Amino acid sequence: MLEKLLRKIFGDKSTRDLNLYSPQVEAINLIFEGLHQYDDDQLRERVADIRGEIAEKLRDLRETLDDLERRFREEAEESERNRIDNRIDETRKQLKALTKSTLDDYLPEVFALVKETCRRLVDQEFEVRGHMLKWNMVPFDVQLIGGMALHDGKIAEMATGEGKTLVATLPLFLNALVGRGVHLVTVNDYLASRDAEWMSPVFNFHGMKVGCITTGMSFEERKEAYLCDVTYGMNSEFGFDYLRDNMAVSPQQLVQRDFYYAIVDEVDSILIDEARTPLIISGPIAQDKNFYPELRPQINQLVQSQNSMVQRVLSEIREDIREDYPAADMDRLATNLLIVQRAAPRNKAFAKLMQESWLKKLVNDMEGIYLRDKRMHELDEKLFYVVEERQNSVDLCEKGRELLSRHEKNLFVVESLDDVLNRVDEDESLSEADRIKRKTLETNRFMDKSEKLHNINQLLKAYTLFENDKEYVVIDNKVIIVDEFTGRQMPGRRFSDGLHQALEAKENVTIEAGTQTFATITLQNYFRMFERLSGMTGTAVTEEAEFIEIYNLPVMTIPTNVPVTRVDHEDVIYMTKNEKYQALMDEIIYWHELQKPVLVGTVSVEVSETISRLLRRRNIPHSVLNARQHQREAEIITSAGKPGSVTIATNMAGRGTDIKLGPGVVTQSTENYRGIDSAVTDEFPYGQPLDGLHVIGSERHESRRIDRQLRGRAGRQGDPGTSRFYLSLEDDLMRLFGGDRIAPMMMKMGIKPGDAIRHPWMTKTVERAQKRVEEHNFEIRKNLIKYDEVMNQQREVIYSYRRSVLKGFSLKREVQEMVAEAVLRVVDEHTSASSYSEDWDLQRLCVWFRNNLNVAIDPDELQSDHLTRSMLEDILRELVMQAYEKKEAQVGEEMMRDIERRSVLEVVDDEWRDHLHEMDLLKESVHLRSYAQKDPLVEYKRESYELFENLISRIQDNVTKKVFTTYILSQEQMESMLNKAKTQHEDMSAFIQDQTLQVSQNASEPPQFSGPYGGEAAKPRPVHVAPKVGRNDPCPCGSGKKYKNCCGRFADSE
Repeated sequence: MLEKLLRKIFGDKSTRDLNLYSPQVEAINLIFEGLHQYDDDQLRERVADIRGEIAEKLRDLRETLDDLERRFREEAEESERNRIDNRIDETRKQLKALTKSTLDDYLPEVFALVKETCRRLVDQEFEVRGHMLKWNMVPFDVQLIGGMALHDGKIAEMATGEGKTLVATLPLFLNALVGRGVHLVTVNDYLASRDAEWMSPVFNFHGMKVGCITTGMSFEERKEAYLCDVTYGMNSEFGFDYLRDNMAVSPQQLVQRDFYYAIVDEVDSILIDEARTPLIISGPIAQDKNFYPELRPQINQLVQSQNSMVQRVLSEIREDIREDYPAADMDRLATNLLIVQRAAPRNKAFAKLMQESWLKKLVNDMEGIYLRDKRMHELDEKLFYVVEERQNSVDLCEKGRELLSRHEKNLFVVESLDDVLNRVDEDESLSEADRIKRKTLETNRFMDKSEKLHNINQLLKAYTLFENDKEYVVIDNKVIIVDEFTGRQMPGRRFSDGLHQALEAKENVTIEAGTQTFATITLQNYFRMFERLSGMTGTAVTEEAEFIEIYNLPVMTIPTNVPVTRVDHEDVIYMTKNEKYQALMDEIIYWHELQKPVLVGTVSVEVSETISRLLRRRNIPHSVLNARQHQREAEIITSAGKPGSVTIATNMAGRGTDIKLGPGVVTQSTENYRGIDSAVTDEFPYGQPLDGLHVIGSERHESRRIDRQLRGRAGRQGDPGTSRFYLSLEDDLMRLFGGDRIAPMMMKMGIKPGDAIRHPWMTKTVERAQKRVEEHNFEIRKNLIKYDEVMNQQREVIYSYRRSVLKGFSLKREVQEMVAEAVLRVVDEHTSASSYSEDWDLQRLCVWFRNNLNVAIDPDELQSDHLTRSMLEDILRELVMQAYEKKEAQVGEEMMRDIERRSVLEVVDDEWRDHLHEMDLLKESVHLRSYAQKDPLVEYKRESYELFENLISRIQDNVTKKVFTTYILSQEQMESMLNKAKTQHEDMSAFIQDQTLQVSQNASEPPQFSGPYGGEAAKPRPVHVAPKVGRNDPCPCGSGKKYKNCCGRFADSE
């Protein structure tokens, strides 16, 4: 009540937003009227002038920022670097604010120029996806408001058919004048190509270039598209290009520009539904070991055992609810119902029982008693496993563990790996070599057992929580995911954490080998990198809290240009699905006979096939659009608005496309449909109007915006339309979150089987249930975000450093720091702080430097009467740095910087791939920590930090080794060395006979180069100098023989 009063006094958020932009709209239209007098060239000149004026205003800050970044790279003093880094952050903020304020100043004029451009394009024809289209669009006032909302970093919620594609051109054009490139992101290749071609005349008129990023483009095509002023593209392609750029080894291999400004079309689909979907560039894993084929029959037996037990319990339940059963026991009945609810909540017979309100109340009361008395474990002892449908989890019970342990004793007894390895260390009967072998064996056993337990958990999920034709389909011996929001197939996508392989095992299809992640990022983290982000969609306001919390994107509802005349009827709720489907069929037939097009929305492939089967029995012609007929989407959507057509579509019925009404569907002017009496009467059993598209929802989706998206297919641009949702208490949403409240209400109203209830209160109750589901799902997503943030922070560190390397800055200071850190670790590994210096093996230490860094150190150089670890570290650091300077003087400063850059890039890429694999393994196993009463998230953060520290250490060590052992040869030098080796090998016998050949080999001496580096020489190649060739290694001369049987003979004789 208070909220309504405050809204009446101060106005709601939408009204305040509109009032904020109204003066700007008037200013734009005033300038627009004055532009009619200018010719085309004068308009183009003005746009060019504005571009120049913007660049001039930003020039000083841009130059300051470039200078600070250069100084930061060159500065060696840490305190000065920190001061410069702070100035860089401050300058970037100033530049961002100045850019926004400058564009705001030019917004009215630029928007007016775009509107005038659209006016001059009217009646001109352009080719769009192979068809000639006549331009007939000039932005309305509400579209100008939508454009300003997008420019201000908001989400513009616009109804279907209100011209979001045209609206986006306004902020895209304005922000493109900055010269940093702007992006428009869509959900698929078709929409990206269509929108780019459709809107390009506006940009081309002023000499701006429009690019488009789609699947299958070459490197040159992608680079050219990103260099355009405006770039359209599919969401995942932008993410994959970012990952490829972070695998490049030279600046010339980069395609993307600055992350400045992006508009995300269908923002709710991309930034919520697909936000946590990882984009992965992967390759074959070195060793992929899983036990799905071995465990499948065991899990199948386990599931069958539980199902048999459930059937026995259901038989007892049916006996207890018989009115003529003399031994009925209400406590036993309630307990048995609770057992089935925990064992098989999706059982169809159980779902049918739950439509009885008194049984539903009985099981809820019994569940409360068990939870209150903390006796739920007594119930679970009778089960093999417990299915927690709301938490989307399955937990094995003791009975299930016993069944699986028959095949492998002690399968569920897991010792700590540290305890096992400590026990091996304490076994004095083992030699050092045997101890290493035993540790390897025990580690492999531990990893195998952990993998088996993980596979068991995933197979149980596959059998109990995932249904064929609902969450996935099996086509051509492959398990293909079905998008739960669009119903579209997603080939190439795979469930993570081994779940996809579990589904493949369940369906007995080929289990694809595991892959190793080379690079990965989620769409959520990719789009958060943009300096300025906005979005547009038809349904976003219900998810505004999530948009603000994660992306800082407020939602603004843009009014329609013509008032909506669609009538949304109240929900119709039945007790059972059969009653619901019968009523749904009756309404479809009614509208079909009146030649009114009908669109039926379903939430799964299974439901769409069921409704299709019922329509075929009644000889009603119809089309089905779901994951099985996805390739016919364009054809089906085109005919969905024709008179009398019936279309069954999974969920959003072609998101991103409009259903246009055919001739004869609308018989009156738009004004006649406003304020029409929509009441259900005997004359009009399904209400009015009789014209337009009618939308039927076969059940409520768990997300309100999906239902709104479905409703929005009707009533576009003022067209008449109607919508109605049919529900039953057996629907998943009602059963999980609404049935316990709605069923008693229906019983109190005296509802009998076959009767339905229609009332605004019931509709509100359903929407509240949806809101609870949305809040629950948001909490799950927020928890996943916390895990993803850990990985994202590490990725940002690695990728930002890698990008700075590609920019060509000198790495000498960083490499010297890496060398110093590596020396400290080597000393720490070879000496002990608790031992005397006389006990240190300095000879072994010198051998390490010779073998790994190609640096010859005499142990006598390290001897001292008062040698300490700090003294040893200083001596070794000085000797290694001298070798570093010597090498730089030998190969030249330019070549040394090139060696450092190549070494850093190669090592970072190799170690990052291994780190990603370690993080994948950690994420798969960390949930087991909950059994030890530990928070998996805390453990994940702690161990991932340790893994990242190890990653940095490995990078430092391996970069140090490569810098000292890598030399770069030009093509001419490489050919000269190969020819020389060939000549030596062919003439070897003659040299032996004459005894004139003196063979000398010194591994610590690098090759000497006579030719210059650079010039027009071919691309140089890195060469690693090996300190010594093993006797059984292939001979380096290229003969194919072993070294000891070839050139090694003469080295030995020497």
